Amino acid sequence: YCKYAKDCLGSDKFKQYGRMKAAMRKPALIAAMENYFGLDRRRIEHARKVVAFAESILAEEKEADPNLVIAAAALHDIGIKNAEAKYGSSDAQHQEAEGPPVAKAILSELGYPEGFIREVCDIIGHHHHPREEETLNFRVLYDADLLVNSEKQRAESRASLPEALLSAFLTRAGREIAVRENNPTSKKA
Repeated sequence: YCKYAKDCLGSDKFKQYGRMKAAMRKPALIAAMENYFGLDRRRIEHARKVVAFAESILAEEKEADPNLVIAAAALHDIGIKNAEAKYGSSDAQHQEAEGPPVAKAILSELGYPEGFIREVCDIIGHHHHPREEETLNFRVLYDADLLVNSEKQRAESRASLPEALLSAFLTRAGREIAVRENNPTSKKA
């Protein structure tokens, strides 16, 4: 689409187009991520879960760009393989440093535009370390990853979730999903 598509289509149609585009491109992104990780089922399943939670959050956070968030979710941990090879560690700092070049190569091969690639790589490059002001796209990805990474902690906290965990979420939808997942009988928080 051209840079005036939102003006021509209107906000609602433009968002509908974004959701459709994300759905169409998701299989290629997932396939590229799986191909890159090879036999590493744990990393592949983690990324798939993050994508699923991102989609759930996107259903509530309608202003976020689904095409961009799904790409970031699928590729957010793509730097782990190089971090382990170079540093013998998959810690957040190393994976954030190693992820953007790999993500850029994958997204370029899939034909994404440069501005899109820059934003996805920016998110991947600090996805464990929110800055003072973050985009909604970042916040959705961050919360989706936090939902997956906190599964064990949430499972152990049957009665109620620790306030420290709840306050770590950057979106209302992320917090609500955490509460619902922890207590399936509860209504929206």
